[in-house]
Amino acid sequence: MKAMKVLKTLVVFGLVSVGLFLLAACTDTNGKGDGLTGGIAATVNGVEILEDDITKEIQNYRTAYELLDEDAWGEYLVMYGTDPAGVREDILDRRIEEELTRQAIEEKEIKIDVAEVDERADRMRVYYETEEDWNAALEGAGLTEESYRAGIELSLQKIKLRETVAPLGAPEDADADEVLNYIKLYIESFDGAKRSAHILFESDDEKAAQEILDKINAGELDFAQAAKENSKDTSAENGGDVGWDRLATFVEAYQGALDELELNQVSGLVASEYGIHIIKCTEVFAAPEEITEESQVPQEYVEAIRNMIQGMNQEDTYAAWYEAFREAADIEINAMPEKVPYNLDIEKYAVEHEGDEGFDLEDYLNMTGEDWSSEQEGSEEGEGENPEAAEGAPNS
Repeated sequence: MKAMKVLKTLVVFGLVSVGLFLLAACTDTNGKGDGLTGGIAATVNGVEILEDDITKEIQNYRTAYELLDEDAWGEYLVMYGTDPAGVREDILDRRIEEELTRQAIEEKEIKIDVAEVDERADRMRVYYETEEDWNAALEGAGLTEESYRAGIELSLQKIKLRETVAPLGAPEDADADEVLNYIKLYIESFDGAKRSAHILFESDDEKAAQEILDKINAGELDFAQAAKENSKDTSAENGGDVGWDRLATFVEAYQGALDELELNQVSGLVASEYGIHIIKCTEVFAAPEEITEESQVPQEYVEAIRNMIQGMNQEDTYAAWYEAFREAADIEINAMPEKVPYNLDIEKYAVEHEGDEGFDLEDYLNMTGEDWSSEQEGSEEGEGENPEAAEGAPNS
């Protein structure tokens, strides 16, 4: 049930970035406060979550995706199997989780060094040529330098919280049978994987690159040794080895050239945004028909599987900790006000889709938790609509 709820949240609202979250928390999209009701949506250990903040976030989303028109909004909600109360519930649930996480960070006294925040901020800033461009980007996202950095700090604190309450175990701790089962499960995705090495030159060093390539092709120079002596990449010390393509993401030019190579074949000069590459395909993996032991696949693949299991175990530990932490919290959730601007008579749009291919009205009502059976029966008998339904009041 929880998995379906999470899925619905992701489908309807997508993953919320630092910028969007901060923007939603402090901005009123329509600029007039229209439809704001005041009041408290929930309290988390005495900390209030304002109803207006939930409303603003939903209205921001509607504005961004051109869903302010009531019909467009109603159609959208039915399409994704939810309703106004469900949307509020999802947003409020995430806000509660955010507040609980903040409280846990404070309780665990988790601090982030300013240098870490600087490094993350600078990593994004380099994509903007001038300070004016950077400031314009921040302003366009409804952020200031201060709020942007605060978002980065919170993100890093969350990572550190996870590491604190759910320490990452060692990859070798993964159960051998579990590792083998996952290898069997994913082996087809690794079939045909290619391992490669490269020699990287500066973009304006084509002449030198061609000279080295000619010597390699003539058998006068060993590829790995040439990489150690000439490559500008950090892989030089490993003879240019950059691993398997199914376990890494290479730039398009590099991957395209590697795809054309057979085992032990060397490419021509390949230009990318990093410079000029000479690429060699050093291994090609063919998945055996039956997997009985780890040694049948490359060690790097086994390690990747172990790391994946390690991460899943950490996630399970963190989830168990969070559930216990939330269970111990004092959380009070209030009912949704009737007059919020995102509320509407969702029955109208659900009924309009009855009979559409792939749409089942009864399944939809069950999924959203609505009970309109009496209204439907009354409508069929000509008794008219339920007054509350006509006003768009959600059934909570």
